[in-house]
This record gives sequence, C-alpha cells and structure tokens, in this order.
Amino acid sequence: MTRQAVREVDRAAIEDFGIPGLVLMENAGRGAAQVVLRLLDDAASPRVAIVCGSGNNGGDGFVIARHLHNAHVAVVIYLAVDASRLAGDAQVNYEIARRMGLPIQPLVTEEDLSRAVDRMQHCQVIVDGLLGTGFTGQVRPPFDAVIRQINGLAGPKVVAVDVPSGLNCDTGKPSNATIRADVTVTFVAPKAGFARPGAADYVGRAVVVDIGAPRELIPGR
Repeated sequence: MTRQAVREVDRAAIEDFGIPGLVLMENAGRGAAQVVLRLLDDAASPRVAIVCGSGNNGGDGFVIARHLHNAHVAVVIYLAVDASRLAGDAQVNYEIARRMGLPIQPLVTEEDLSRAVDRMQHCQVIVDGLLGTGFTGQVRPPFDAVIRQINGLAGPKVVAVDVPSGLNCDTGKPSNATIRADVTVTFVAPKAGFARPGAADYVGRAVVVDIGAPRELIPGR
C-alpha cells in the first residue's frame, strides 16, 4: 500500500466505520509487542528499549511498552521530543505509560543520547518508533544522530514500527539517516516501497499485523 492508501484506510476506519483511533493504535501496538516477545523467547532477563517520536509511531511505541511491561519485560522508553509536543492518541498513550510508572527518559541532547546508548547495548531488542509512513525528505536532528547510533550497535535486534525511520514508504529509498531493522512490524499491509531494490537492507523481515480495520477497506483482502 502507498502512503495515501494507508491514510485512506485509517480515515475510513475512523470516520466511516466509527472505529476510534485509540482502538487501532492499541491493536497495532499489541500486535507489535507480540512480535517482540517472540524475539525474546530465549532471553533469561529480557530488556527492551523503545525509542519514540511525536507521531502515531511514538504512540504505538507507548502501547508496545505497556504490553511488554505486563509480560514481565524490563522496558525503558526514550522520548526524542519534548512531551509537550505529543497530541491526540499518542499523548493519551504516553500519559497511560507515565501513570503506570514506566521509565521514560529524554533523548534530545547529545548527553541524553550517550546515556541511552550505554543502556541500549545491554538490551536484546530496540524498538524504532521515531518516524512513520508520513516521513519524506531528510531526517532532522536529533533524530538523525539517534538513528546512526542505533545502527552502530552490534548486539540488539532492531524492530521498526510500521516502516524503518528515514525510509520513504512509497519509493523504498533511504534518507540521510535510516534505520536498518532486523524486523519491520508493518500494519494492515506491506508498504509499496518495501519491494523496491535495496529496501530490504533497511526493512529486514517484514511482518504484517492486523489492526482491526475492516477488510473491505484493504485491497486484495
């Protein structure tokens, strides 16, 4: 599916069928958390870092953190924007995570990033919830530095939410800084750019998660 097709599915599910956006986000995050849990099967003391931006991908990340915490996984959320920039469903799920007492650390300054990297390299999985299907152009600071540091870590598996941050979901072309994921948990259907030459180096293994949108809205279903 293209960027525009994804937006139309979301719009129709919410406006025409009356499915709250929070329900779609909950289904997305819970499905992604199940994929992460399968990657942690052999871990004696599972630890996961979840890196969140300000959009719906960040909101998905907060949901993922909550479900992993409930499954007895040690999670830490790294927020790459000021919390005041969160809005809508993402803000709701941030507030739930905050009230649950989940650790939420800033990831804005170079010092923040240095501390985060020290902890991330001891995690089994890093979840990339920075940028989503709406991304085009160039990745701006501090996201570009965060992406490069995550790519430089040798130990943890990287799981991208919906699309690797920095990858154009329509063209499959990387930007100036693009997450190299081991697994991309993508919602509703694979994105058009995933099949383009070279995109697999960033997408890794694509896993499609159903978020509860009516199948009548999805081509080929």
